Amino acid sequence: MPRIAILISGRGTNMVALANRVNSGELPAEIAFVAADRPDAPGLEKAQALGLETRCYPYREKGPDRCEREMTKDIEDRGVEWIVLAGFMRILSPGFVSRFTSRIVNIHPSLLPSFPGTHSIEKAWRHGARITGVTVHLVDDQVDHGLILSQAAVSIMDNDSLEDLENRIHETEHQLYWETLRDLFLGKISVIERG
Repeated sequence: MPRIAILISGRGTNMVALANRVNSGELPAEIAFVAADRPDAPGLEKAQALGLETRCYPYREKGPDRCEREMTKDIEDRGVEWIVLAGFMRILSPGFVSRFTSRIVNIHPSLLPSFPGTHSIEKAWRHGARITGVTVHLVDDQVDHGLILSQAAVSIMDNDSLEDLENRIHETEHQLYWETLRDLFLGKISVIERG
């Protein structure tokens, strides 16, 4: 059973959704630890309440280089096979990404390559898009760019408020992420880049 580390920055709703699927046996994985880039991330308390080990890499205080060194040590010391980004709002350095090539997975709230970067749900809503969605992808050295593992479309209705759309996107994330990780861990998804 693969050991995973889940990295968060905020509320940790995707982390909780994944942890619930691990606890139910639907997601065949063991969570080695949950880490955040800020000590006040509410998701850390949620992880502790679930009995999970937590770590903090305070980017603002220590800087990215030192935090990535500490993260690398924790990942290697704990035998982590997969790094799962669940709302982690830091860009990982090319050196870190290359060290863990094809072992870092991210979820993004749009149908990439459309609306990469931050505020993607709002961008799609303001742009007047009719369809947006969720993408699960491998992380490479570009932002929101790596090999796409799965996508799910979410329609934008005429009377949708931004909050309505955000809620449907998050519901879709909570389903798509664990299903994709399950298939990835069971070898049903290939992680070989197409050339």
